[in-house]
Amino acid sequence: MRCLMCENLSFSHICNNCQTTFLTPSLYRRKILGDIEVISFYKYSDIKNLLHTKHTDLGYYMYTILAKNSLEKFAAQFSYTQHVVSIAIDDTLSSGYSHTAILNRALKSDFITPKFNKLRAKNRVTYSGKSREFRMLNPRNFELKEFKEKELILVDDIVTTGSTLTQAIKLLHSNNKNTLFCLSLTDASIK
Repeated sequence: MRCLMCENLSFSHICNNCQTTFLTPSLYRRKILGDIEVISFYKYSDIKNLLHTKHTDLGYYMYTILAKNSLEKFAAQFSYTQHVVSIAIDDTLSSGYSHTAILNRALKSDFITPKFNKLRAKNRVTYSGKSREFRMLNPRNFELKEFKEKELILVDDIVTTGSTLTQAIKLLHSNNKNTLFCLSLTDASIK
């Protein structure tokens, strides 16, 4: 096959050279709810076209490559005083896979155990391209499934206004869960 970025022959959808050149992550940080850090790995403009494959068959491969180059490397270097779990925002299957479950799975390490199907949105509205006002008027109405661990890492693909993560953190907090920090591929405010 050919690399989707440089069109050279490749065994992967994006060749190793392009992954090194274009998909080497950097860390970007912002805070929500006053003190909860959101760590992102890419500028939105750098991976925008890859993210737009989310609801296609190709998206599975793009998200797997992005997760391997960012979240998996982060997890390999992460250490903590105890074992924690990671929870994905609404890891519901769409187009045959869940893009947030792919990201969450990449966090499996000595200190992190991914949990799946734990935080689901009851409101299926899409926030893509919508204003902050629209997001506030149409909350996700998350439903939390039981799990015993108290400390966790919250995972999403894109942070725009932070309202989705904020809604999830508030629900987790009301259920005696402590969100250590959030991880996302990109923060849309970082161009």
